[in-house]
Amino acid sequence: MITRRQFLITSAALTASQLLSSCSNPTDTLNVIMLQGSIPTQLVGAFRQTLSRNNPVKFKPEAQLARIFNLLENWHQEEKPRSWGLNQITNLWNSSSQQADLVTLGDFWLDKAIAQNLIQPLDINKLSGWHNLPSEFQTLVTKGGKIYGAPYRWGNTVIAYRKDQTEIPAIKDWSDLWREEFKERISLLDNYREIIGLTLKKLDNSYSYNTPDLTTIPDLESEFKALHQQVKFYSSTKYLQSLILGDTWAAVGWSSDILPLVRRYPQKIGVVVPASGTSLWADLWVQPTMTNGISDRVKSRLESWIDFCWQISGAETIMLFTNGISPILKQENQAELTKELKNNQDFIDFTLKSFSKSDFILPLAPEIDREYQSLWKKIRTS
Repeated sequence: MITRRQFLITSAALTASQLLSSCSNPTDTLNVIMLQGSIPTQLVGAFRQTLSRNNPVKFKPEAQLARIFNLLENWHQEEKPRSWGLNQITNLWNSSSQQADLVTLGDFWLDKAIAQNLIQPLDINKLSGWHNLPSEFQTLVTKGGKIYGAPYRWGNTVIAYRKDQTEIPAIKDWSDLWREEFKERISLLDNYREIIGLTLKKLDNSYSYNTPDLTTIPDLESEFKALHQQVKFYSSTKYLQSLILGDTWAAVGWSSDILPLVRRYPQKIGVVVPASGTSLWADLWVQPTMTNGISDRVKSRLESWIDFCWQISGAETIMLFTNGISPILKQENQAELTKELKNNQDFIDFTLKSFSKSDFILPLAPEIDREYQSLWKKIRTS
């Protein structure tokens, strides 16, 4: 087991450019595309130290999950026979120069990637880390009896608020957003599943973000309408700027966006994990579909890297240097965390306590999804 001290020593000894590059034979290199900021260079460096020189790995960051999904689509198109036209030329121009063996994908994209045959099953059920994952994460990535993803960090949707507004009573749950003092003082994500989902949780924490029939939920429409009247604006990308400026007093957003803001403005900005439960997100390792496959040597390295992320030391490093939580973190192994990580213990405790009442947002049947969108449009345009 590699210790945290070794991780940090590695970080000091190796530069980011050294960590992310490889000069070996490309056909024998494990090529990984990761979401920028989701994997620390310390972890990459420590993994390299476990390998011999003839087992090269190359890591490349991408800024957006949407861009990675686009790469998966382009690689899939490149493997098909094609008649050349403008669209095919454009896709080729935008594609990566070399297909990766492993990439980051958000759980939101997983079912779509499987349906389009962009990714293939992973042979990881024998890895020790797989058996340490909570069943919720195993279920999330298992489709038709096959494993299509390896979760390595996760987070949730939370409430950020202005701590320096003394007239605001303590915020503890979604229901607080309906209070009179927040009228036209909150920003919400421009996402119908997120906002209808939190309204369901406000009504009853036993309701799910994936509720199959909204017509059976009493008062849902009236509660959503009341919340809409509290909103200053909706945005999934610029919802924090007005909170920083004080134009809004609360914002609903993703923990990966909000936690850095809390650390930057500790006297101004606070964060709340809603007690009645919230939505969850996860970053996964997935393997692109390949006609010719990969060598056994590269496959072995690929599986070793996934398992490396699931070691206690690797999980701790992810949590120390990124804005996510490792899926192997459970109540019973928190004692193994370092003092630095425990400085953020309140947020972790509340997140773990709300986990059983929270949901990953799953794809809905088309007719049910239309029901969600219809309610969203009705309230937003009222």
